[in-house]
Amino acid sequence: MSREQRTGVRRRGADTFRCRNCRLDVSMDAPGTEHRNHCPSCLWSRHLDARTPGDRAADCGGSMEPIAVHVRGDGEWALIHRCAGCDNLHVNRIAGDDNALMLMRLAVQPLAQPPFPLEWLSRL
Repeated sequence: MSREQRTGVRRRGADTFRCRNCRLDVSMDAPGTEHRNHCPSCLWSRHLDARTPGDRAADCGGSMEPIAVHVRGDGEWALIHRCAGCDNLHVNRIAGDDNALMLMRLAVQPLAQPPFPLEWLSRL
């Protein structure tokens, strides 16, 4: 069985893919990275890579939700995706054309939804 049959992946062309979440046709060319691995509009991804970026060796093929951003030691931002199919977490570099508003929404989410009542801050 081919990977296309296993995962349902159909390429629109050699240089594009359609986002499973927002249905945007996305170019594989991404400023700032060699391997486009998520939609620049909604930031969702697919579980295609197993060990290294671009290897396309994962068997899952599930949709990957962007759940957070991470700032690396050199200041570079990265997306953290969780696979809806197998719960694996992946860290992916952001691309230069990623939706800045969506990135900021992920970044401030912990502040907007703290794990404790905000009233507790007045006790400090």
